[in-house]
Amino acid sequence: MKRLIIFVLTLCVMSAAFAINGVIKGKVTDATTGKPLEFVTVSLSDGAGKAINGAISDIDGEYSFAGLAAGTYEVKFTFLGYKEFSRKVEVTASSPVRGLDVKMVEDTQMLGEVEVVGQKPQMRFEIDKRVFNADKAIAAIGGSASDLLSNVPSIDVDTEGTISLRGNSSVTIWINGKDAGLTSDNQSEILEQLPAETIDRIEVITNPSAKYSPEGTAGIINIILKDDAKPGYYGSVQAQADIQGGVRASANINFTAGKWSGYANAGYRHNRRTNGGYTNREMDGTYLNQVTDGLRKRDNGFFRGGINYKATDKDVLSLSGFGMVGGGSTDNTIDYTSNVPGSYQTAVRQTLGDNTMRGGNVMLTYDRQFDPNRMLSLSASHNRWSMDNGSDYLQTSNYADRTSHSLQRQSSDMNNTGWEFQADYSNAFNENHKLEAGYKGELRDETSPLITLYGTNEADLQPQHNLDNTFGYKRNVQAAYVSYSGKVGNLGIQLGLRGEYSLIKTSSEYFEAGVHGYTPKDTIFNKPKFDLFPSIFLSYSLPKGNELQVNYTRRIRRPWGGMLNSFTNITDSSNISSGNPDLDPQYSNAFELNYIKNWERHMLSVSTYYRSTDDVFERVSYMDGNGVMNTTWLNVTRSVAAGAELVVKNKIHDFIDLTTTINMYYSKLNGFNEWIPSLDAWVSGDSEENFAYDAKLIANFILPRDFSLQLTGSYRSKETIAQGTRRPTYTLDAGIKKSFMDGKINVALTGRDLLDSRHRHTITSGPGFKQESESWRQGRNVRLTISYSFGNMRGSKNRDAGRDDDNMSEGMYEEY
Repeated sequence: MKRLIIFVLTLCVMSAAFAINGVIKGKVTDATTGKPLEFVTVSLSDGAGKAINGAISDIDGEYSFAGLAAGTYEVKFTFLGYKEFSRKVEVTASSPVRGLDVKMVEDTQMLGEVEVVGQKPQMRFEIDKRVFNADKAIAAIGGSASDLLSNVPSIDVDTEGTISLRGNSSVTIWINGKDAGLTSDNQSEILEQLPAETIDRIEVITNPSAKYSPEGTAGIINIILKDDAKPGYYGSVQAQADIQGGVRASANINFTAGKWSGYANAGYRHNRRTNGGYTNREMDGTYLNQVTDGLRKRDNGFFRGGINYKATDKDVLSLSGFGMVGGGSTDNTIDYTSNVPGSYQTAVRQTLGDNTMRGGNVMLTYDRQFDPNRMLSLSASHNRWSMDNGSDYLQTSNYADRTSHSLQRQSSDMNNTGWEFQADYSNAFNENHKLEAGYKGELRDETSPLITLYGTNEADLQPQHNLDNTFGYKRNVQAAYVSYSGKVGNLGIQLGLRGEYSLIKTSSEYFEAGVHGYTPKDTIFNKPKFDLFPSIFLSYSLPKGNELQVNYTRRIRRPWGGMLNSFTNITDSSNISSGNPDLDPQYSNAFELNYIKNWERHMLSVSTYYRSTDDVFERVSYMDGNGVMNTTWLNVTRSVAAGAELVVKNKIHDFIDLTTTINMYYSKLNGFNEWIPSLDAWVSGDSEENFAYDAKLIANFILPRDFSLQLTGSYRSKETIAQGTRRPTYTLDAGIKKSFMDGKINVALTGRDLLDSRHRHTITSGPGFKQESESWRQGRNVRLTISYSFGNMRGSKNRDAGRDDDNMSEGMYEEY
């Protein structure tokens, strides 16, 4: 009986021990930067090595395993580009909750006799965005922000500088989380002048939550500039030259001393860019052909700086800004050939232009960390941009019986100012529940005066009032949002709602022709709106490093200055374009379903998406009785789009890293037949269905003797556009880099558009016309860049970072 009682008591104690609700949890961070690592695969196995469960670290780098019995477990951490790490943890009745914090270090390997750091992930995935590390884009070294963006998966930059995301050009571009004054009118110009070496990373947000602006139906591309804050002082100088005659030089300095840290950067760039193309138009048995050839020269200076003051461990105040100033000239020639009755047989139109640009952005931020779970962030920013353009259009037209000469002189300026105010508050009540709320106010004011003179030569120039116009654009957007994030077991939930009040005001001052000459007139449009933008994000963690995500958001695309400006562009006398001040916004409902899987050396992401858009605005064309093509913007119809994007990352033989992106999408644009008062004409387009795809491959190679090589190739298939199609395009960029003196000196040789194939080729048609055109700019270019780093490099990301096992530390603790 005594033995039976002892046996029963022992069994009860053992049962109690194994019935404990054991927990192993912790946080995974980068050993060098201290930043959380998301999507790290965490595997749990028993003492015999049998797999029990798996998890993926979340946006804060956190993971957890619950419901564990007493015993010894092995926890293994794997992430592409980092050393694998494992640790045994014992769960007992007296210590049921065990904490394991891990600092992961970059992978290293030996090639020959040189140890090099393995390639840190060029792109990483977070719950609501992808992050592309700019310093890994070797092919873009010495280039501009536009060059860098063209080397980012899912992003395409065409010959006109238009940026698209997953084949959709309705994308919002930010700099440091703000629009910084970028509009459709100046975006291409600013990004061409922004040096790639000043950029830290590119964040791609394909379906932003209610926390972010709903502007842009394709999503948001956020360009984050460098803001180093490592101990000591350090900096670098850089020089670059290319085969087209361009040169660039820059220098930067960084420092950290006690509570203060700061940085400054300045640079100069001289750029030469050639461009060309052709257009062939058929019109009821007649034709008009043209060939374009041009050269653009530009000189500009760039500067940026910032200072941070850490008043306490909880309070940080920062002031930062950047600016540009420059100017250039344009020499563009168009040769015409035509058999249109009553028109010229041949003509030559030359455009001689001068332009200047100046402006910048300044931002003040304050961050208050009340405690580890509560944070307040306040910011205010101001931007101001000015562009002055003067052009002479000289045309010689040869008719059957005479030759005529004309001169048009046009002055078109743009002045843009903006303010932005933002407040964000977050409160994580515990590890499973988080509430966020915020406010954003945006004020923008833009004016664009246009004056035109006309005559046969310099001596008889007279005002051409029918082309004069002063366009004004004012925008006031006030927004507030609330967002809740929670986690129940393996299910993650994020619910958000954003409300926006917007008031868009456009004005146009012009001259109206009458019996007694021209009379000044003005037209004003006021469009107030209030919209709600909900968002829903769900994620579910599956065993063995698998995760599913599904989300929904409502988006808006508001027309910008150039689309609304009734200014008439006369650069090409046979192709006249203008804006439409009566354009309305277009609204989209967007859905995404994402699957992510991590292996030790591979990663797979599959995204499927669907988007329906109402009041789509497109560029439409109409040919008048004189054979002149008139183009404007119009809300035409409704569209739907659906697609699937595949991203695969592979690490091969320790020194090859491949990132492959394939995007396949279907789109349908309904037919339309609309009256345009400004053209006094009907325009129409048939219903268009389109299946297209694009692919991009980025191959990185770590070579002996501190050489690094990168190849970036892309292909974009034929696709449907309003009133026509765009033919396939393909490109190849490459870069090779060599390091000297333990990384202090870096020499890079890069090639852009090595196949000279970055062309835009379209075929369009409408009532009475069919047109084929092709255009290109810059073409093949090769540049050499040399940089030298100096100063105290303590804490920097050198090639010895994390070499000692001590840097891969873990924090063991009993309770949270």
